[in-house]
Amino acid sequence: MANVIQDSNSTMYHLPREDRLEPQFDAYTKISWNNVRIAFEMLNATPRYIFSHRWGYKQNGTWTGMIADINSGRADLGTNCMANTERLPIVTYTDTIAPYRVKFIFRQPPLPYVANIFSLPFSSQVWIALAVCSLFSSFAIYLASRWEVRHGKSPAQLDGTIGDALLLTMSAVSQQGCAMEPRRISGRIMVLVVFTALMALYAAYSANIVVLLQAPSNAIHSLEQLANSKITIAANEVDYNHFIFRLYKDPIRIMIHKRLEPERGRAQFYEIDEGVERIRQGLFAFHSIVEPVYRRIEETFLQQEKCDLMEVDFMKGFDPLVPVKKDSPYLELLRVVFKQLHESGIRSAQFERLQVAKPRCAYKVSSFSSVGIGDLQPVLVLMLYGIAVSCAIVVLEIAYFRW
Repeated sequence: MANVIQDSNSTMYHLPREDRLEPQFDAYTKISWNNVRIAFEMLNATPRYIFSHRWGYKQNGTWTGMIADINSGRADLGTNCMANTERLPIVTYTDTIAPYRVKFIFRQPPLPYVANIFSLPFSSQVWIALAVCSLFSSFAIYLASRWEVRHGKSPAQLDGTIGDALLLTMSAVSQQGCAMEPRRISGRIMVLVVFTALMALYAAYSANIVVLLQAPSNAIHSLEQLANSKITIAANEVDYNHFIFRLYKDPIRIMIHKRLEPERGRAQFYEIDEGVERIRQGLFAFHSIVEPVYRRIEETFLQQEKCDLMEVDFMKGFDPLVPVKKDSPYLELLRVVFKQLHESGIRSAQFERLQVAKPRCAYKVSSFSSVGIGDLQPVLVLMLYGIAVSCAIVVLEIAYFRW
């Protein structure tokens, strides 16, 4: 059997001994070998192994890696691999003995990254009701101030204009004070009611904002959404990731390939440890066999950081299959014995011993979350609009005064 190792050369020491040490390296190769060794013994055959550092792709008309070993007769079969039509003249695919998945793994981006959280605390009906009540309050304060002006006016009293009434209402909406206020008891009661009601809304609004700043979104579920997002797209630094992205010609996968390997700049390929750390930091999608990534996630992530993990499948392929040399005299024997391994539960037992499933979110706990400029983008944009409007008003006032 040709065994593909890509994580660590120490696999060449641990795999023949089956000591289950360093399970984080080449776990699928070890599972495949354990199952094939049992299959050989069931066939009363002597298990022998060789090692290869590549799965096998055609380059300049020549096969490389594991497929080259099978094609040359150095090996009768190889490690589980994804079915590829280019390899069909060389090998026949039999059964799967170590199912694995190759996907993009990432944490869902924070909610402020995909939505304006400053409009989310209240529904649209509440915002409309708030606007209507503010206008109604402004009109009521305007009537009260008009009545007060008829009975005398002090320097800090409202002038009885609609502009002053709107200014007082906007001061209440933004929880700011106003230098001008009613002097009579009726107007003061109106102002007290407005400030009290808006203070309760302001408290509810602030509490919701704090929660939403730390909440993950649920925005990315498909390959198209991932391609159109601003998340960094990267892949594990292994040979198959340098080949499979070039096999697909649809626009979405071409877009992902261009982001992974841009024409200018550095290609986004990382080792497992660095890739998982970048996943933990967020806004980073990492393409790899998922189980080694999950093993590292279990070792390094906090509990609340496991709750927003997401997978997106790029290849849309079937389970990997064992390649056997085409027209091999052992083909039917291996097919039968692989089925027996599956039916007897040996394959499942090997898989459960050496693999780590997707981390479960057992419970969510609150934690400190820093707020960056990106989270406050809607507020900063609103401030820029306000500055622009105020400058325009100043220009109009100066023009009106001179005219």
